[in-house]
Amino acid sequence: MDPIVVGILGIIFLLVVIGLGIHIGIALGLTGFLGIMMITGFAPAARLAMESMYFTNASYALVTLPLFILMGYLGAGGGISKTLYDGLSKWTGKIKGSLGVATILGCAGFGAVCGSSIVTAAVFAKVSAPEMVRHGYDRKIAYGICAAGGSIGMLIPPSILAVLYGILTGLSVGKLLLAGIGPGILLTALFSLQIIIYSYRNHPDAGAAEKRITWKERFATIPSFWPVIVTALIIFGGIFGGVFSPTEAAAFGTLVIFFLLITTKGGKAWGMLKSSLRDTASTSAMVFLTMAGACVFSRYLAITGISEKVVEIILALKLGNFMLMVLLSVVFLALGCLMDSISMMTVMIPILHPVVMKLGIDPYYFALIFIVATQVGIITPPFGLAVFTVKGVAEAGVTLEEIFMGSMAFFYIMCVSLLLMILFPVITLFLIR
Repeated sequence: MDPIVVGILGIIFLLVVIGLGIHIGIALGLTGFLGIMMITGFAPAARLAMESMYFTNASYALVTLPLFILMGYLGAGGGISKTLYDGLSKWTGKIKGSLGVATILGCAGFGAVCGSSIVTAAVFAKVSAPEMVRHGYDRKIAYGICAAGGSIGMLIPPSILAVLYGILTGLSVGKLLLAGIGPGILLTALFSLQIIIYSYRNHPDAGAAEKRITWKERFATIPSFWPVIVTALIIFGGIFGGVFSPTEAAAFGTLVIFFLLITTKGGKAWGMLKSSLRDTASTSAMVFLTMAGACVFSRYLAITGISEKVVEIILALKLGNFMLMVLLSVVFLALGCLMDSISMMTVMIPILHPVVMKLGIDPYYFALIFIVATQVGIITPPFGLAVFTVKGVAEAGVTLEEIFMGSMAFFYIMCVSLLLMILFPVITLFLIR
């Protein structure tokens, strides 16, 4: 059978398997292995699959991922998100939609100690969504804000996807982390504006807006911001000052968060550490399984010639860089509805990165376009991971349909942000040029 035909059949098989609800890592690995076996036979396929899975996860640089994940879980368990949200809600004061804006700002701030969109969404769905509902927000919007706000946590450094992108392409992880700040600020600003407009139209949050908050009360919340500020300064300053590698910065940042937990929680910090380590092991295993399966699938695409054919088609289109980025963004948005961010990255980037370099497109600019596009997928059906995560921690009676509907208001904002990033590369590049 022609390898290209085998490749197309494999993609169809993958979609069917994903539709059956099998874990994406297993689905990718199984599809890749069976496809390679049809071309090379069982023994070569088994050897290639084992080598691919081992060498994918045997990189020292990957130690950064579980450390950043652990830092996020420690921050969530230690109440950093709650104190951050409470403090920000006082500073947003009489702004219409102040609690929604505080949630978005909290997601951005918590992203500085987390790096995971899913953890960020889950934390604020528990912390802020019930409070927003109590002050008059529609449940759809309240939980939609949390699901969409989680995407900011993946852009504000430290970002798990930025670290993984650097490992896959050889780009500077430090520059990738720094490049995420501009898009993160853009999304934060546009999300906040969307919430304010919604609030003026629908008049929620009246109770919070009418409550008089003194400047003394505002300044009293400043200590609640210190864990985020200190951790961010250590990570950014350490990496860009040449003191730490990204892996060392992740380890030191985790140590700082745990030290802050000990000083605030005392003996309870050890129980939180145990729980956070367990959650980190579970999440990291899922991430590494997905990466291993995606790597096998990537090798399968390369063997069948699908990867090379995709490159040929892209180059043959002879589109300008702007139109090419728009086209690829649409493809990423479509794939984001079917695959999680890590799977997309592990499969697509080894194919597209050489094309980007050949066409002279700035690789850091392209990287952030890709990362933002994948984050749109976490709030869109049918596999919106952030929405399912928020549903898992939401109050009784909140349905998936409600959260998806609430998230759609921010889907359009994310698409606008993506277009602005394509039109104005300076949004991504101004800190690294």
